[in-house]
Amino acid sequence: MKKLNVLSLFVLCCLFLPALANAIDFSTKIINYEIEAVENVTPDKSVEKVWNLTYEGSDKPVTVVKRSTAKGVVYIATTSFFEVCYGCSQKGFGVRPIKKTWSTVPTEINDAVLNADEVKRQEVITPQKIDDEKALGLIANYLPNLLNGNYKHLLN
Repeated sequence: MKKLNVLSLFVLCCLFLPALANAIDFSTKIINYEIEAVENVTPDKSVEKVWNLTYEGSDKPVTVVKRSTAKGVVYIATTSFFEVCYGCSQKGFGVRPIKKTWSTVPTEINDAVLNADEVKRQEVITPQKIDDEKALGLIANYLPNLLNGNYKHLLN
C-alpha cells in the first residue's frame, strides 16, 4: 500500500509540475540589445546623458535619459507609448515614480502598456548603488518584463 501511495504521488508530480512551470513562466530567453550613447544632447541642467536602447529585430529604440536628483540619479526609459523611471541611490536601484514634469506619455496609455504587478516587483532590482553601465544593462534586461503581453511588440 505504501509503495502504491509513493507511486501515485510520483505520477501526479510528473503530470502537474510541467503545467505549473508553464503557468509560472520561467522564461530563460536571452535578450539581445544594443546601447548607443547619443551625442549633442539638448542642454538641460538636469540631463547628464542620453542613450538609445535597441532590441534585436527592432527599428524603434527606447530612449534612456539620465537625470540628476537630490536623492541620486534616475534613468527614464521612454518611447511614444510608455515610460519607466529607474532610480539609483544609496538605497539601491529599481523602478520609481516618474516626476510629472518629466512625463511625456499620457498616464492612461502608460498604465495600459505597463504591468502594474511587475512594476511593483521591480521596485528594488539591486540594493546597491550602481554605475551607468550596470544600470543600462539591468534596464535592457528588465524592461521587457514590464510590458503587458499584448504590448511586447513595442520593443521588437
